[in-house]
Amino acid sequence: MLSASGQDRSPSIRAVGRALPPHYASQEQLIAAFRELWATRHFNLERLEDLHRAVQVGGRHLALPLEAYPPLLTFQQRNDAWIRSATELGETVVRQALDAAELTPGEVDHVFFVTVTGIATPSIDARLANRVRFREDFKRTPLFGLGCVAGAAGVARAADYLRGFPEHTAVVIAVELCSLTLQREDLSIPNIIASGLFGDGAACAVLRGAAVPGARGPRVVASRSVFYPDTERIMGWDVVDTGFKVVLSAKVPGLVKDHIRGNVDGFLAQHGLKRGDIRHWVAHTGGPKVLEAFEEALELAPSALERSWASLREVGNLSSASVLFVLGETLESVRAQPGEWGVMMAMGPGFGAEMVLLRW
Repeated sequence: MLSASGQDRSPSIRAVGRALPPHYASQEQLIAAFRELWATRHFNLERLEDLHRAVQVGGRHLALPLEAYPPLLTFQQRNDAWIRSATELGETVVRQALDAAELTPGEVDHVFFVTVTGIATPSIDARLANRVRFREDFKRTPLFGLGCVAGAAGVARAADYLRGFPEHTAVVIAVELCSLTLQREDLSIPNIIASGLFGDGAACAVLRGAAVPGARGPRVVASRSVFYPDTERIMGWDVVDTGFKVVLSAKVPGLVKDHIRGNVDGFLAQHGLKRGDIRHWVAHTGGPKVLEAFEEALELAPSALERSWASLREVGNLSSASVLFVLGETLESVRAQPGEWGVMMAMGPGFGAEMVLLRW
């Protein structure tokens, strides 16, 4: 994006840090734990195994050891555990990302914090400030409720801010501990699928304004948000006495197929581009059917989303952190050439999509 004087005001993504909790369970271990939990409820246990294996997740990192979950009976107990774990994991990923960007906490001007798996006031970004010692005049923007789309949306909103303050640095922190939202009394298909698909993790993207010297990494050229009217029951939470009860419709892949091609083509056309001009695709790991819908609707080669597929298999869907995990893998593993284009995209509660146009 050019200013009135013709200067490029596009901020750059300096680094992306990624962190996973230390506790890991394979999908087979998790299936065994759920079998034990739900065996007395006369649930179709074979169906449980089929649903868990269908999401193609090999295992997940968890905020707590498996044996620590059964004693957490109330929303307060789970949310207290979320606050503790989110703060610890958030500190880890912020320090990692700033080290990779060769920056200090004192150089951060604005913190965008996104999550959908727990609540806290003051929000986690304030607690992180006390640990890593951001400047006392840093700005805070905590965002709750965007779910899986929030990683891409956070980058887009941070880039919007940096176009107005091109000499500043912003970080986008996503912390999601999906395991602490599980409703153990809910035997619905959406809850069973969620229990097999979603994992725990955190990511942090460091962005710098165009006026900061020594820019490196892809520039955020533009972004576009798309809201689909009257789709609020497609994905989200019902807040019940025991916490967050998942809303997850089987219509999600269909929405992707119906809309994402037109959304992406319209977005690219605004910048004189077509899908064939895009070298790097950074897609949220929404699940096998969602990734397949992306591939089909956008007519992508089988290798185009390989990093998204790998992330899904290795750690599951990390909600808002997922697309940042894929972005970090792209920055580290792909030898992008100057001038190459990329698109980061995610979909989430609303229901809606977020697209971010990148250029190396």
